[in-house]
Amino acid sequence: MSGPEPDMEPQQRSPLLEVKGNIELKRPLAKAASRLPLSGRRLKRGPDQMEEALEPEKKRTRGLGTRVTTTHPRAAALSSVPQTQGQTAAVPRAPRKSAPRCSMAVAPVLKTQKPGPVVPAQKPGTTAAPPMVGGKKPKRPAWDLKGQLCDLNAELKCYRERKQVLDQENQQLQDQLREAQQQASALGAERRTLEEELTRVRAQAEQGQRELGNLSARVLELEERLGTQEGLVQELQQEQLRLQEERRGLAAQLGEQERRLQTSEASLSDSQAEVASLRQEAAAREAVLAEREDRLHGLEMERRRLHNQLQELKGNIRVFCRVRPVLPGESTPSPGFLQFPSGPCGPSDPPTRLSLSRSDERRGTLSGAPAAPTRHDFSFDRVFPPGSGQDEVFEEISMLVQSALDGYPVCIFAYGQTGSGKTFTMEGGPGGDPRLEGLIPRALRHLFSVAQELRGQGWTYSFVASYVEIYNETVRDLLATGARKGQGGECEIRRAGPGSEELTVTNARYVPVSCEREVEALLHLARQNRAVARTAQNERSSRSHSVFQLQISGEHAGRGLQCAAPLSLVDLAGSERLDPGLALGPGERERLRETQAINSSLSTLGLVIMALSNKESHVPYRNSKLTYLLQNSLGGSAKMLMFVNISPLEENVSESLNSLRFASKVNQCVIGTAQANKK
Repeated sequence: MSGPEPDMEPQQRSPLLEVKGNIELKRPLAKAASRLPLSGRRLKRGPDQMEEALEPEKKRTRGLGTRVTTTHPRAAALSSVPQTQGQTAAVPRAPRKSAPRCSMAVAPVLKTQKPGPVVPAQKPGTTAAPPMVGGKKPKRPAWDLKGQLCDLNAELKCYRERKQVLDQENQQLQDQLREAQQQASALGAERRTLEEELTRVRAQAEQGQRELGNLSARVLELEERLGTQEGLVQELQQEQLRLQEERRGLAAQLGEQERRLQTSEASLSDSQAEVASLRQEAAAREAVLAEREDRLHGLEMERRRLHNQLQELKGNIRVFCRVRPVLPGESTPSPGFLQFPSGPCGPSDPPTRLSLSRSDERRGTLSGAPAAPTRHDFSFDRVFPPGSGQDEVFEEISMLVQSALDGYPVCIFAYGQTGSGKTFTMEGGPGGDPRLEGLIPRALRHLFSVAQELRGQGWTYSFVASYVEIYNETVRDLLATGARKGQGGECEIRRAGPGSEELTVTNARYVPVSCEREVEALLHLARQNRAVARTAQNERSSRSHSVFQLQISGEHAGRGLQCAAPLSLVDLAGSERLDPGLALGPGERERLRETQAINSSLSTLGLVIMALSNKESHVPYRNSKLTYLLQNSLGGSAKMLMFVNISPLEENVSESLNSLRFASKVNQCVIGTAQANKK
């Protein structure tokens, strides 16, 4: 039996479609009559379908016993086709798998046949005898299996020869198909080229027609104009005579115009020279403008210097006294208890003096009459009576706050007895009323505003805020949140680095701020975390020193200038005297320890200021955490301002006198000239 026939590509394009495309291209192909006796539908069947087609004949063979009547009209028809290789079919066909179909149909038949007489095989190239018309082939006995096998071998050989013929025809058809495809591709390219050429020619024809139409219209227009021109020629000839006369007059005018033209050219030369002069003047003005910008920068630096001198003339240590108003429910002081004498220029001059009268019932005259009250006079840089508002107070210190932007360390702290209004002065009152805002929010708003104005001159500023309290000589972070609350003992004052003069608080939050809303949030958080307690003078008294510090850094990139300085706003703890004769419980003992720590730190603050004023070689900064933290804001390179807050009540006169006496000592101190931290 023959081997398996090679498979063709399943997705090969049908040759009929290719031929149809050639016909559409009006390209006739050589066409020959097909010699295939089988239809395309039957040739497309596979080996399984061929076996199913031969199955009825096999069944009939088994039923007849010795009779083998398998007829193969197709084989006869195939054998009648001459093996001519010169002729090719016009329509190529797909490859047929004839050999396997025949071999599979022969195998079952051989099992039912008996040996018979041997029939000699036909020679190659010969064709089998055609079947008898209306008759049957000569029967072989059932026992003649060998003859039957010879017949089947002959038939198999016939099929193999036919297969070879079909393979050759298939190859020829494929070659012809490839040639047809190449011709179709060439014709398609030629057709596209001709279509493009046709399109171009048509476009040129249309353009030529348009141009022809335009030329025709132009010819008509010119003809009309020609007729008009002929009429005008006649008129012009008449006009020519008149113009000749005018020409003579114009010749005279031309001479005059030439003289005027020469004059204009001379004037133009002068104008060009003037333009060149103006350009030089503009260049000179640009140079002057650049020089004025430099001068403006110099004036700004001079303004800062004069501003610093003005602050120095007022004193690097200034003391303001502020008397809080009488609160609802408090007794009104007697007339003459507190007096505010007018300034040197009269009532319009802001007050700078304060008089406090104190009567001592234990003293008396020989006649038994009560002694006259003792009068105590104090003089400060500025005194604010009870009616003074927060805006008036800040207006007096706004220029000092602005010095921090110029690179000068600034420290402002509120000092006084418990309940005298220190926290109100520094932070403001509750309720969010803008009129009650304290110095801290007002100072930061002023700094943000001035920094924005200086941005136009090339300065850029950054601000970093921190807020700590010192309670019983322990530093706590007032900006701590979450699990960090209550860990103030871990905060320590350290140098920023080896050889650095800058002090920092370890484990404390340093928050960059750029607007008022961020500052308000920090103040609200600090109020919740600050240590307070109830005292005899105040329902909610601050029992710690709160220190709000703002690190300011400025840079002028165009000129390579830098400045940095801290602004420290301190609300000192309130103090009150405890009667040592009273029995002290656990709570009173805790208040006593707090008072002792507060008074000790305040005493150290006074000693530091005195040492700076006396220019002593040793300044006891480290005797207190407060003075150690404010070391860079208290030295000779800093500007200080102290608010001494006093109560207007007569029952607090003793504490008020102590505060006023301490403030007077500070006011008499003179510290060296402040220096800006610039690079």
